[in-house]
Amino acid sequence: MTDHPERPAPAQPESPRPPSPQSAEPEQPVPGQPVVVSAAEVAGVFRTEHGRAVAVLARVFGDLDIAEDSVQEAFAKALEKWPADGLPPSPAGWIITTARNRAIDRLRRESSREDKHAQAALLHAQDEPAEEGIVRDDRLRLIFTCCHPALALNVRVALTLRLLGGLTTTEIAHAFLVPESTMAQRIVRAKAKIRTAGIPYRVPYEADLPERVRGVLAVVYLIFNEGYAASSGDELIRTELCQEAVRLGRLLVELMPDEPEAVGLLALMLLQESRRPARVDATGAMVLLTDQDRDLWDRALIAEGQDLVRRCLRRGRPGPYQLQAAMNAVHSDAASAADTDWGQIVQLYDHLLTFEPTPIVELNRAVAVGEVDGPAAALALVDDLDLGGYYLFHAIRAELLKRLDRRDEAASAYRAALELTVNTAERDFLQRSLDAL
Repeated sequence: MTDHPERPAPAQPESPRPPSPQSAEPEQPVPGQPVVVSAAEVAGVFRTEHGRAVAVLARVFGDLDIAEDSVQEAFAKALEKWPADGLPPSPAGWIITTARNRAIDRLRRESSREDKHAQAALLHAQDEPAEEGIVRDDRLRLIFTCCHPALALNVRVALTLRLLGGLTTTEIAHAFLVPESTMAQRIVRAKAKIRTAGIPYRVPYEADLPERVRGVLAVVYLIFNEGYAASSGDELIRTELCQEAVRLGRLLVELMPDEPEAVGLLALMLLQESRRPARVDATGAMVLLTDQDRDLWDRALIAEGQDLVRRCLRRGRPGPYQLQAAMNAVHSDAASAADTDWGQIVQLYDHLLTFEPTPIVELNRAVAVGEVDGPAAALALVDDLDLGGYYLFHAIRAELLKRLDRRDEAASAYRAALELTVNTAERDFLQRSLDAL
């Protein structure tokens, strides 16, 4: 939402997983024999179908651990069979059926040893078919379970990435820069809480749906934000998190096509993601929005994002994500920073404040006001805000003071910003700006 610097508004043993797509070369088909399937292709199916399969199995057995473990085993079996036998007509159906059969076999063995949990899961499965026909509702149920408000926000993020995204505990821990053991404990505890607290595996009742949808969207956008402007570490951008959030955003639009804020969130992420190639230079140094080479922006993502914004406008049911997407559409319309319609962006911030009257929105609005009415007008707005613990507050003040040629005050503001950020790329940018004074 601001360009000073640019940032939008966080163990159990692993089962066998398909190798990364780079780990195997595609093999050439042999006439008269089944088409050979590479490990990379199996990995592609894993990434796209993991969430679908876990959702179905969670409904069938009423247990997230059983669902996830059986799906992992099914994909391990696919790695053995598909390269020789070829891809089945319905890879998702094959995975779901195989996972269900393996789970039932395992539960039968355990129930014979008087395992009450296994017996309960088997009873649950007797009346629950594993067909794909209602998978849309299954995935919605899983999303709302992962993002239940009874769970801490960082746990919701971890569960969403694990169960819907298929990321390993190691990958999630690396993305959020926490020890793997810490992330594993979060996931284990979250599943235990879902089971012991009786958190329902269902789409919320209609009266609760708007608030719960906002929570789901917030989790996906938090994943995107951490990828777009990492809160810590050496790199500004974590590409894999941005891409995973966009994929989850597409899933939400598929599952909730009549929810305009889901469409708005996807548009917002696509328009912000379109600028990724220009946000750092060849050395990895951060580049402000106003200084970016717009020829590097991804025009396909911009076109898709703008089309989604137009869809939102036609619906006439605005919300925070739609308004932020519209602001980014204005930026993407401008051939250069000087051509940006900042007046329209200020108006959009005014509208956004009716939904989110927060100091952060006020701060970002002040940046736009500075482009319309000058740095003095913007600084007056910024100095009225109580955001002394937020590094961007000081970074924006520093930029405005620099434009007003108040260099000593600007230097103090840059130093205050440096005290409050730990991301190496952002610290380097602030230090360069301070040195330039």
